[in-house]
Amino acid sequence: MSRRTTATATLALLGALLLTASGCSSDGPPRSPVGPPVATKGEAPAPTGGSPFWVDPDSDAAQQVRRYEAQGRTDDARVLKRISEQPVADWPAGDDPVPEIRRAVGGATAENRTAVFVAYNIPHRDCGMYSAGGAHDAQAYRAWVDSFASAIGDASAVVVLEPDAVPHMVDGCTPGQYHEERSALLAEAIERLKRQPGTRVYLDAGNPAWIDDPGKLVEPLRRAGIGRADGFSLNVSNFQTTATVRDFGATLSGLLGGMHFTVDTSRNGAGPLPGDGAEAWCNPPGRSLGVPPTDRTGDALVDAYLWIKRPGDSDGQCRGGPSAGTWWPEYALGLARRADA
Repeated sequence: MSRRTTATATLALLGALLLTASGCSSDGPPRSPVGPPVATKGEAPAPTGGSPFWVDPDSDAAQQVRRYEAQGRTDDARVLKRISEQPVADWPAGDDPVPEIRRAVGGATAENRTAVFVAYNIPHRDCGMYSAGGAHDAQAYRAWVDSFASAIGDASAVVVLEPDAVPHMVDGCTPGQYHEERSALLAEAIERLKRQPGTRVYLDAGNPAWIDDPGKLVEPLRRAGIGRADGFSLNVSNFQTTATVRDFGATLSGLLGGMHFTVDTSRNGAGPLPGDGAEAWCNPPGRSLGVPPTDRTGDALVDAYLWIKRPGDSDGQCRGGPSAGTWWPEYALGLARRADA
């Protein structure tokens, strides 16, 4: 999954409810609508920690912790728990997303938590670059989205929809001949996912170092059905600071009638790599974990800080990394070591 900056033309949470007259609650910022429903009689109580999102006990990070412990690398295991004990998004891959989604929603429902997913299968994905692929054609994509939504069922879920897809139409990376179809497919995907009663959908809008003028995103987002979504997502797989992204998101929100948004804080603790290198976005050294996932952001527009990019997954075959999306424990350890304890 790639994120380009504007210097590289072709690529570079869910936290607060709208404030009401009653103001904030006495136990901290209000919860956003993206968390699980409040438990009713006979159900398990809602989680009371800093995040309502599901933590996968079998994530790559969790498995790596167990390997380190078996090898006697107790310090590395302790450090890596800064990733393994946090909720990260699930990116169902392949032609059949159902088994992966059912596993996640089953685990989340059992704990009365919310599963977080990324739907990333649009045709002509990533302009043929590191994360190239996607559905074979429009018909295949519609079937894939239908399976995706059906597998979620009535569970509490958040779906970040198609990172890159809209920004790539804005920056020209995706050829114009595909724009009309892509916009229609995104709008249809939002409509289909929103039939699930517990699902919230955030359409990706890139990051402020990629599309630096939020006004350029407004009409493309509208054509892609943003009006039916719960909001937009920002900074997926990128490293822009939370403050920078928040300012950008607030401007874009104003242009879209006050829409809410989410921010990927998975690797932005140290901000972006200084300079405008051609691949500053790709496995940059010296980066750090950002704010842990939470739906208590203290910001009326920011529904959540989420870890959408899984910390430790490679951005692609650059700087010695494996293929995009492949677990890279050395990079994960670096992110975790540089994070605040």
